[in-house]
Amino acid sequence: MEHGYGSRRRHTTSQAGAVALLVLLLSTPAAGADVFRYGRFEQSFTSSKDVPNPLAEEVKVEFTSPGGQRQEVLAFWEGGRRWKVRFSPEQAGTWKYEGFGQSGRFRVSEYKGRNPLYRRGAPRLSKNRRYFVQADGTPWFWLADTAWNGALLSTREEWEKYLADRSAKKFTAIQFVTTQWRAGRQDEREQVAFTGTDRIEINPAFFERMDQKIEAINEHGLVAAPVLLWALTSKDRESPGEGLPDDQAILLARYMVSRYDAYGVVWLLGGDGDYRGARAERWKSIGRAVFPDTRRHRLVTMHPRGMQSPWPEYRDEPWVGFFMYQSGHGNDPRKWRWNATQGGAADWKLAPARPVVDGEINYEGHLDYQTQKPIAEAQVRRAAYYSLLGAPPAGVTYGAHGIWPWIRTPSVPLDHPRTGVAQPWFECLDYPGARQMKVLREIFDSVAWWKLRPDRALLAEDSDDPEFRNHIMAALSETGDFALLYLPANDAVKINPGKFRKATWLDPRTGQRQPAAVQPEMKTPGSGDWVLLLR
Repeated sequence: MEHGYGSRRRHTTSQAGAVALLVLLLSTPAAGADVFRYGRFEQSFTSSKDVPNPLAEEVKVEFTSPGGQRQEVLAFWEGGRRWKVRFSPEQAGTWKYEGFGQSGRFRVSEYKGRNPLYRRGAPRLSKNRRYFVQADGTPWFWLADTAWNGALLSTREEWEKYLADRSAKKFTAIQFVTTQWRAGRQDEREQVAFTGTDRIEINPAFFERMDQKIEAINEHGLVAAPVLLWALTSKDRESPGEGLPDDQAILLARYMVSRYDAYGVVWLLGGDGDYRGARAERWKSIGRAVFPDTRRHRLVTMHPRGMQSPWPEYRDEPWVGFFMYQSGHGNDPRKWRWNATQGGAADWKLAPARPVVDGEINYEGHLDYQTQKPIAEAQVRRAAYYSLLGAPPAGVTYGAHGIWPWIRTPSVPLDHPRTGVAQPWFECLDYPGARQMKVLREIFDSVAWWKLRPDRALLAEDSDDPEFRNHIMAALSETGDFALLYLPANDAVKINPGKFRKATWLDPRTGQRQPAAVQPEMKTPGSGDWVLLLR
């Protein structure tokens, strides 16, 4: 999975009797149909007869590139006797497709627009597997926003307003839930993704609406990061990651992957789950079934519960493309110690190498679990910089209390009584912490951020701080030519200057830069937190 896809071996086996049940007639594509590189080709099918359980069928279509490489893709059921296949070509030229005795061709041309996702392709792993790159090799910084309920509950107009704002603030990805779950029992039109437990039935109308939401994310140049199987549920057992037996969870997740893998997506197989210990084998088997190494797929991870690291148990799972964490919603020494020294700060050293991403930092406006006081922008910034500088940086995910549950009037999110009253989503768009994520992105984009590695040897004095009030984070580039330090609440920092000749204080609130002389003791320009850039 070095480049973000599974093995490209041609898959020749199938579930017993599955393919034989269908005889499909391909609808004829429009003459001269043109698709752009890294875009999406779609082709519809009509079955000659009904099948008793469409989810149990593996309907396969084979695509052949202009250079002769073959790739197998699963079609998905659209309802009735209708099926569709979606495919994202990564080479220009004439492609061929074939399925069940039918065949066709389509042309792929280079994209000429301004959308960076369409110009450069969806994220995959860098050659050293430490960060993300786009298909053309451009480093891609994961700066996601948490909109768990957004795709479910928003109107089309609301979703457009939200995505335009996040794109303008230089976010690069949106995390959301694709089915009913603990905090969202249905979508805005009171539809659910599936019904049943021992044998589920898909609601195609629900997913037709989800199609529009995911396409809109990509149209704004953002990568979609959908959760397939939310794994923390209420007494009603609505979340599929806990409420469904393994075989049905696999069918549901496989359906969504076949439907959306051709979009610019990164998959979160599980959401808010405890994937450790006795539970690990279940999630490993689900991951292998949904993302077999015989079929290409986008990058995959799982979203764990707060301050948990399941990844040592998954280090040899080929479907796991990167490690995600949830540093949680708090402001006490235990939270900050975990944020700075555990999770990604520890597990980035696991082999084989993988990027690490904090997929849920302190939510702005959420009550911290210790004092029950609202989390302010300072705690949001601190969590973000701790996560990014505690490991080789690959990215981080912001969240606002009010956006993630898609609140329209002030209220406590469903089944989340300890989080506090959330303000309407549209009032949260311009929270200070959200604006400061743009500043964070600009700070990291001003250096070759993918070369940074944690290095406490930069600090001449690394005093013990048991309360973690002012624990400094420090990272040095692999070539030693620049360094970034984050000071959460310090008057000064004592450094080992080495060969550094230039210093700049960066204000993480505004992005303002103040040059400074390189000295063994660097004094901050003012109160609060600061970022120090050494060159």
